[in-house]
Parts: sequence; C-alpha cells; structure tokens
Amino acid sequence: MPFESDADPRGDNQPIFTVTELGQAVKKTVEGAFERVRVRGEISRPSFPASGHVYFRLKDENAVLDAVCFRGMKQKLSMLPEDGLEVIASGRLTTYAGKSSYQIIVDSLEMAGEGALLKLLEERRKTLAAEGLFDAERKRPLPYLPGVVGVITSPTGSVIRDILHRLADRFPRHVLVWPVAVQGEQCAPQVTAAIQGFNALKKDGAVPRPDVLIVARGGGSLEDLWGFNEESVVRAAAASEIPLISAVGHETDTTLIDFAADRRAPTPSAAAEIAVPVKSELVNLVADFERRLIGAATRGLDNRRTHLEGLARGLPDPKRKLEESWQAVDDLSERLGGAVERFLRQRRESADNLGLRLPTPTQKIAQVRERVDNLGERIATAGHRRIERARDRFDGLDAERRLTQTTAQRVRDARQRVDELGRLLEGYSYQATLERGFAVVYADGELATRARDVASGQHLDITFADDTVSAVAGAGPGAGDRPSPPQPADKPAGKPAPSRSQPAKKTGKPRGKPADGGGQGSLL
Repeated sequence: MPFESDADPRGDNQPIFTVTELGQAVKKTVEGAFERVRVRGEISRPSFPASGHVYFRLKDENAVLDAVCFRGMKQKLSMLPEDGLEVIASGRLTTYAGKSSYQIIVDSLEMAGEGALLKLLEERRKTLAAEGLFDAERKRPLPYLPGVVGVITSPTGSVIRDILHRLADRFPRHVLVWPVAVQGEQCAPQVTAAIQGFNALKKDGAVPRPDVLIVARGGGSLEDLWGFNEESVVRAAAASEIPLISAVGHETDTTLIDFAADRRAPTPSAAAEIAVPVKSELVNLVADFERRLIGAATRGLDNRRTHLEGLARGLPDPKRKLEESWQAVDDLSERLGGAVERFLRQRRESADNLGLRLPTPTQKIAQVRERVDNLGERIATAGHRRIERARDRFDGLDAERRLTQTTAQRVRDARQRVDELGRLLEGYSYQATLERGFAVVYADGELATRARDVASGQHLDITFADDTVSAVAGAGPGAGDRPSPPQPADKPAGKPAPSRSQPAKKTGKPRGKPADGGGQGSLL
C-alpha cells in the first residue's frame, strides 16, 4: 500500500510503491492472469546443482523464459532437460523478485512433437553406432535349448503372461522375472540395473544364472517407449555377457535397444518362440534321426552281407579243403616213414662199410706218432737253423742251449699228449672191447644185436679181437625165450660161466657136441 507521507509534493495522487511491494503486486498479477500454462520452446543451458533442482531456459527465436523444476517435481518428469531439445513445459508462471524476472515452475516435460523425438533418436543412434555398439560382430548366438530364461518386464500386465504361456506351450523352462518399470523416468535406470544384475549372478550360485535374457514391453507411443532409447539401457544391452532378445513394442516400433540386442523379436510372444524350440518338433526330429540311423545301419549291413556272400562263392569249401589237406598229410606221413627207413638202412650200411675200412686204434696211434715225430724233426731242424742264425747274430749268448732245451721239452710234451690220447682212444675203441672177450655178429651181412634177429640155419660172421670166423646158426628156442646154457658141473668154482655172447675160439670145428650125434652144433 502506498504511504500518504510519500505523496508527490506537486500534488499528484499517483501512489508510490516500494520495490518489494511492486514485486509482490506484479507476482499476484502474473499468477492471477496465468494460473497454469504450457510453453513450447527449446531448452538452453540446463544446470543440475547439488540442491537437486534443475534450472534451464526455454527460448525461441525472439524471447527467453527462465524455468526451474524443483527436486520434488524432478522425480516425476518423464525426461530430463537436454540442451537443444524442443519441449512443451507445463507449470505455473510466476516472478522472482530477487532478479526482477519472471519464470515458469515446471512440473511436466514432454517433447514438442514426434518429429523432434525422432530427430533426437536418430542423432543418438548415429552416436552409439559410431562407437561400434551395434556391430554384427558383437552379437552372440542364442543357446539352442536354454536351461534358465531371464525376463525383464513389468510383473503385471499381459506381456509376462504371454511369455510364460508361450514357453509352457513350446518347451517348459525355468523362468526368472526381474520386475521393472516399462515407461516413465524410472524405466531406463531399472532396466539397466536388471540387465547388469542378471549378468552379475554366478553360474553355480544359489540363484541360477539365465542362459538367455528377454527385455519385453507391449506397444505404445514413442514417448512411452522412450526409456528403451536411453543411452544407459543401450550400453547395458551391448555389454551383456548373456545373449539378449529385445521385444519392445510391436513389430512397427523401433527402439535403440533393438540395435544393441543380439536378437530382435517383433512381439514378446515371438521372443519366447525364439528363445526355445518346440518340444514336440524336437522329439519328432530325434525320432526321425533315429529312424534314419537305423535304416542306414540296416542298409549298410545288408550291403556288406551281400558283398561277403559274393566273396564266399569264390572261395573253396573249407571242409573239402580240410579233407584234401588230411589226405595230403597221410600221404606225406607214409612217404616219410619209408624215406626214414631207407635213410636208416643206407646209413647203417655206410657205417658198417666204414667200420671195416677204418684203421685200428693202434694204427691210428702209430700214424699220429709218426706225424708228431715228423713235426718234432721239422721243429728241431727249424730250431737248429734259428739257433745258427741266433749264434751268428748274438755271439757269446747261450741261446742255442736254451732253445734246444725248449724245443726238446715241447716235443716230449707233445709225444706224451699223443700217447695219452692214444691210450684213451684204445680204451674207448670197440677193438678194446673185443679184447675183453666180446664179439660182433653179422647175420647175412646185417649186424645182429638181438637173438631174435638170427634165424636157424642163417649164415653168421663172428668178428673177434684177432680175426673173423664163419658159422651157421643152429636150431634153438625162439627169440626172447632162449635159455642160458647150463653151468658145467665140473667147472671150477669162482669162475663165471661163459656168456652165450662170448666169441668162440677159431678151431674150425663146431663148439660142443651136436644134439643128434652128428652135424653142426649151436654156437649160441
């Protein structure tokens, strides 16, 4: 209210206001005239001080309007102010007396139009694509049959029900749901936290880590889906180690998370179909593989059996071949037996002939002694020659005597050795055996070693130590049953009875008396 004492001394009735009063009056006037307004303009110079409030300007080509969004209202904004963004700000218009300015207190922000949103979306897409977040090389293949499926969506609504229903119809899997806000200011940070949270789970932890992720939301306007275009969501999807399927909006809706995801699904139900195969189709496919495998194995066995039978027809009958081999073995056995008999007979004849032609041990010893004497003479002669040469070469040395003694000693040693070998040979020779009273009997030119080998009336040649006599075998008991001759009664005691193999004396007369008073008696 103006003060009367402050009236103009010139008598003017116009009231005088203080600065504060004028500011309050202007504020009441502005707020009364513009209770709530919506202002379209481009955001300029946004600032975010530590108090939590947001200060920025709205401008067009001709004017500038200060704007402020207090901390309590900031949490309700669908988007944060960005420099150069054309928006429609809703709020109440007021003045700020401290700066003598007016401003709008914003409680809602929205894009000025779809064209502006699309322009911003395209600029952000180009920026992120330049960093390589949308490259095809970064995308991971989806598992054929995941054990656990992680779903990031709103816990209420038809989206989660459609996904669970499609998974149950195709191939029931274990599903983990991470509830998030799918629109508004909280959408982007919650979706980002959900993707990072699923990736932070341990594979062997209490909560199983999903093998594939589905980020899903139903259809909506561009403003409703704007949370999935935020940079934090796109970067989280690109950095996810778990393969991610994007199913945001309908088929015609496009968000930046679709470019960063490993696979894009047109709808949430389609995302469930992409995540798992159809169980019945998989069972039929396995059954078809089984039938094909069994058929291939059967055909392979049949082909090999046919081939084997064809080869068998070209082979001889094993039984017939075995019978022929048996017959050949029998024939060879018979021939071998005859060959062995002929070989033994030939060797026996050769041995007999060789035995008759061999010199006696005495003759053999004489021959060896003669060679030893000749060798001794040769050694002595050579020794004398060497002694003469040594005497000429080493005059005054007694080499001749020592060499002569050495040579004579060697000759004596050699002669003694020869004599010992001769005595040993005479001791082991069959001639020495004959000297001890034995004889060698030949029946018709064949050596007879058994009584059964001699038949009655057979011509015998009996070789003694000094000569060979002829005789004829007399009649007597059969082979193997011939008794020993009776011991003479008047034989002096202490002398053994003569053996029937003892050779007879060469008298020219038959030994003993004939049994019938005349003729040749038995020598055996």
